[in-house]
Amino acid sequence: MNSGILLSLLGFLPLVAPTCPVPCKCTATITDCSSKDLTVENLPVAFRPSAEMIHLSHNKLTSIPNGLFDNLRSLQVVYLQGNPWECSCDILYLRSWLQWQQNRSQYRDVRCSSPAHLQGRIIAYLTEDEIVSTCQHWYCSLALISQISLFILLFLQGVLVIFIIVYLQKFRRMTAEARNRRSSSLWGPIVCHIQRGQCSAASDPDAV
Repeated sequence: MNSGILLSLLGFLPLVAPTCPVPCKCTATITDCSSKDLTVENLPVAFRPSAEMIHLSHNKLTSIPNGLFDNLRSLQVVYLQGNPWECSCDILYLRSWLQWQQNRSQYRDVRCSSPAHLQGRIIAYLTEDEIVSTCQHWYCSLALISQISLFILLFLQGVLVIFIIVYLQKFRRMTAEARNRRSSSLWGPIVCHIQRGQCSAASDPDAV
């Protein structure tokens, strides 16, 4: 009975050792995710806390998600070579993490694949200004697109306003013509002048 209660309580406790992330292969201290065609989208979101060595080489990674390595207290080295690193805004976390490593020389093969003006540069030795300059180009492109979209929107609003003005003027003109016709039908009966023996259409009600 006591063993049954103990097993029931253990069912509510979290796992002490997380499983190996798919599609990697793991030992107690090594996580091997090399040559798995990993991208930023399908990269494991977490690694085993006991991992001392992580292999991410020869994949299709362009950047590393923010904070991926922060809680790995036992981590000593990450193999990152052989990936098409894109040295734009998204590379800032990886650059910062590399600069905090004691032996940066072992990351000399972690180099930019793009953009063209940074191709071949060692990510750990990039300056923040060099990376931010690529971000500014992106923001400038976004700002240009926003300005063009705003111009198109204002143009369409102007066309709509003109259409409404023309329609209102036409509506007023039609309303005025309808009122004139109604006024003529009400105040223009044929009035016979008995004294002269003639009939005529009166345009003024005072003439009756």
